[in-house]
Amino acid sequence: MTLYRLDASIRTEGSVSRAVADTVQAGWRAQHPDAPITRRDLGLDPLPADTWSTIIGAMMNPAAEPSPAVAGATELAASLADEMVAADAFLFAIPLYNYGVPASVKTWADTLITTPAFAPGGPSAIAGRPGILVTVRGGGYAPGTPREGWDHNTPYLRRLLVDMWGLDLEIVEAELTLAEVTPAMAELRGLAAESLANAHSTAALSGKALAERLAASAA
Repeated sequence: MTLYRLDASIRTEGSVSRAVADTVQAGWRAQHPDAPITRRDLGLDPLPADTWSTIIGAMMNPAAEPSPAVAGATELAASLADEMVAADAFLFAIPLYNYGVPASVKTWADTLITTPAFAPGGPSAIAGRPGILVTVRGGGYAPGTPREGWDHNTPYLRRLLVDMWGLDLEIVEAELTLAEVTPAMAELRGLAAESLANAHSTAALSGKALAERLAASAA
């Protein structure tokens, strides 16, 4: 059984998305201590920004002789697809950046979409497999707040991971994560602490349930 984990935070120390994902992973590890975990860290090791455009340019000019850049980009896309297809379950730790999906994640998704296993309109190679999305937001985006509707990260990821790729996805989320370091948000620190505690609690249960589900399916 293989767990695929993707991180997208540009931070290591103090990263809430990484910490909550660690809680999910600990729940998984408790039942599968020797199971492999495939790591992809887009925050610390992003893909080349021109990977997708290089592949698409070659697709639009099929008669052209493939350049080393095209060959490299195509090989990278294939390796990204292979590591996803080889996984039995998925853990994505993707924070909200500037009201949207991190650029590194968009590049990763665009690159995967160029491969047959993840192409739009075709059968997804990972359909039906379980996944957990950990997402965190620095401010508050709940209904009735001034920023309601400004989170364009979570809806995009639902479209990608569920509607396009067919994952059975659970979402673990925390809000107000910037309250501790933002004086203007001082009055929200209690709510921030509650949101974070709830996220870790849910993450622990979700990691355990994910491990149990795969163990049952393998029995």
